[in-house]
Amino acid sequence: MTTRTTFRSANRAFPGLRIAAASLALCGLATTGCQVDVGGQTLPSAYYLQDDIQYFPAGPEFKLSKEAAAQKAYRREMAESETTGPYMP
Repeated sequence: MTTRTTFRSANRAFPGLRIAAASLALCGLATTGCQVDVGGQTLPSAYYLQDDIQYFPAGPEFKLSKEAAAQKAYRREMAESETTGPYMP
């Protein structure tokens, strides 16, 4: 009489193996739905409808308005100094 271990007897010997495999599969399914980069294109997650909307208010159309104002003031100052001449005490 030879003793052979079959698949059924192996399952009975390790009942926790099925539970471990099922929990591993469940963890794998739970981690899906993340944002993915495929071929240089960023694809949304499966939960993009529930994501918070980020709002960025519109800024000035001309981004260098402070620099332009500074240059304008400098030109005005230079024009005034040319008309009045150099300061002589």
